[in-house]
Amino acid sequence: MTEVLKHGDKGLAVRRLQQQLNAHGAQLATDGDYGDETEKAVRAYQAKIGLVVDGKVGEKTLSALAGADCSKLLRNATLAAAAKRLGVELAAIYAVNEVESAGSGFLATGKPKILFERHVMHQRLALPRAEDDDQGALRRHADELAAQFPALVNTKPGGYIGGAAEHQRLAQARMIDALCANESASWGAFQIMGYHAERLGYASVDEFVSLMGQDENQQFEAFVRFIEADPSLLKALKGKKWATFAKAYNGPAYARNFYDVKLERAYELHAGCGCGKEAA
Repeated sequence: MTEVLKHGDKGLAVRRLQQQLNAHGAQLATDGDYGDETEKAVRAYQAKIGLVVDGKVGEKTLSALAGADCSKLLRNATLAAAAKRLGVELAAIYAVNEVESAGSGFLATGKPKILFERHVMHQRLALPRAEDDDQGALRRHADELAAQFPALVNTKPGGYIGGAAEHQRLAQARMIDALCANESASWGAFQIMGYHAERLGYASVDEFVSLMGQDENQQFEAFVRFIEADPSLLKALKGKKWATFAKAYNGPAYARNFYDVKLERAYELHAGCGCGKEAA
């Protein structure tokens, strides 16, 4: 994972960054000091090419500077539109994007990031979907599959492999039941579970999965819909009640991972720079 360069950093990596920015029109002293002028140049470059204007240089900005294809990357205009749509301060949107996303929404293979949840697969297999479904029979079938394929169907979470291997797990689960498998994975940079698809306004789980593989803007759209679908979550975001938001989005373990602290600090940084005051 590429180390993120930010204000206050010093060293050879910053000097190389300054040289790259100068090659794209900046006029920086290549002193290896990520100060105010370097941050301004980073923000200007990000704005120029349409990337999220956060003043930090991670994998996406470095890739863009190196001439890589940025067509699948999250656009700043997408965040600005979301802020206006939700009636939320733009700095707050920057903060949740920074803290709640998993960085890039795609693997090096070009496939969307996913995490397959075997315990959700068990739940979805046991779920009655029609009036004449026999819940007991469905549960017994799910239990039989769990005994046969415990890495794919289980009453307990786990079995994660990570990265591209999660797509292998998903492919295997699809051979058992394609719908349940797609519902049982979390998708994209914001790891929205597939079983939320129709609740969030998608025509089907298949449509949701297809869009999650399109680009990060579609992945962020799913995240926005998830917030819109939960009035308490949206209220907490509007009021910048970070602990309430983090608990609702991340669950009871949010405090252990300091999500609320990270959100507040990220918000203060973006609001303080004057770049995220409007709901654009």
